[in-house]
Amino acid sequence: MGQQKSAPEGGTRESERRRTILRAAIDVFARKGYHGCRIADVAKEAGVAYGLVYHYFKNKDELLETVFETGWSGFISRARLVAESEGPLADKVRRIADVAFEAYRVDPRAVKVLILEIARSPAGARINRQTAFVDVIRLSAQMFTRAKESGELRPDVDPLLASALLFGSIEMGLTAFVVGLADARDTVMLERAKAQIADSFLHGVLVPGVEKPQGEPPRTEPSRSELSKAEEPKPEAPPEESTWKREKSGTKSKAPKRT
Repeated sequence: MGQQKSAPEGGTRESERRRTILRAAIDVFARKGYHGCRIADVAKEAGVAYGLVYHYFKNKDELLETVFETGWSGFISRARLVAESEGPLADKVRRIADVAFEAYRVDPRAVKVLILEIARSPAGARINRQTAFVDVIRLSAQMFTRAKESGELRPDVDPLLASALLFGSIEMGLTAFVVGLADARDTVMLERAKAQIADSFLHGVLVPGVEKPQGEPPRTEPSRSELSKAEEPKPEAPPEESTWKREKSGTKSKAPKRT
């Protein structure tokens, strides 16, 4: 009985140590970048012995690969739940944007590593980012295909390209915060960016009248009287006096008074 109890406890300790080291690696990668990160830095951040890091990861390349796999798989699973759920397309697009920006709000360092360091590092060549991005684009393309069949999506919009544009917009929006163009501590700005990305995207792909982007005032047609008033010719301004007349009047001498 005692031996059966110690096995899961040992497994739990092992997984906790691994998570601690992985968390430390995220923080060091975000702070120093891939090239500035050393295994000794990760060990110090995690509060573990230098050699223990190598017990779980061969090198910092494997650490970075694991960071990507862990972070990206979490995003994919949450995006899948949204894409495969019931409801209007506009709601789904906003929820997918919310998933991405909420991930940044909760763990900005991890998102920074995913966006910047994966692409810059030599380890990024071994990470199959192409397959990872293709998977999420195809996943949401199915969502856009269903929306097209239901009449929500404009007939001329390609579902696959719409999916790529959506995630490209989300990635670039997050990049603005990651590189410091926008203040990541400003929660109002984060909400505004998320809404603007979703609304701008929806404005271009939805069938007119299906759904108005949030915050956009309803458009009203001008009345007939307003149109006729706008078409009335404005009275012309009286012509200005010619320059020579003004100059002549200004230099005219007064006649002497008779006494």
